[in-house]
Amino acid sequence: MPDTTVEPGAPAARAGRAPFSLAFKARDFLNVAIFAVIYIVVIFAVAMLGIISPLVMVLTLPLAPLIAGIPYMLFLSRVRHGGMVTLFGIVFGLASMGWGHPWQSALVIVVVSLIGEIAMYLGRYRSTWAAIWTCTIFSAWMIGPWIPFFLDPAEYIAQQATQSMGSEYAAQMDAVLAPPVILGVWAAGIVFGFLGGLLGSAVLRKHFVRAGLA
Repeated sequence: MPDTTVEPGAPAARAGRAPFSLAFKARDFLNVAIFAVIYIVVIFAVAMLGIISPLVMVLTLPLAPLIAGIPYMLFLSRVRHGGMVTLFGIVFGLASMGWGHPWQSALVIVVVSLIGEIAMYLGRYRSTWAAIWTCTIFSAWMIGPWIPFFLDPAEYIAQQATQSMGSEYAAQMDAVLAPPVILGVWAAGIVFGFLGGLLGSAVLRKHFVRAGLA
């Protein structure tokens, strides 16, 4: 839930609901671009560990939101109006399609970004807890790349065999992957997304105080 506590001596504007605005400035687009790139690099680096084996992939994927929580929380500390969280999600979604994720994954990313927009607005763009919950919500995007698996597991694994992973890797995937396993990875990713939000807020505490976040 958003932190609605108003600290003694805090600006009066924090006590009231911030008006919704889409007033983008050049620096807003720059912040989205910079932190989206950092987030993408972190996620991609962790995902690359899955090349070792499907088991390693299952065990390491939930760590991605934990590590990526630091740059994402720093990005949220720059958010002062609507649209930035969604734009970040659009950039990340398009990039994920570029490295092979299905279009459904990009759609999921945009949806969770829109929900994150609501959380940030309810936190008046000044609440640490609103940012942490936004980070947690955004981490739910991890179910997106697995949608084709749920639709047709055999076809999904067959595609892995015909791509760069090879038939041996695909056979290992067939042995390791199952809907409960993937749902477990997704749930773990959301939990680690929450922990990533906490870690990001702790690491960047001085920045958050300087930015006026509760």
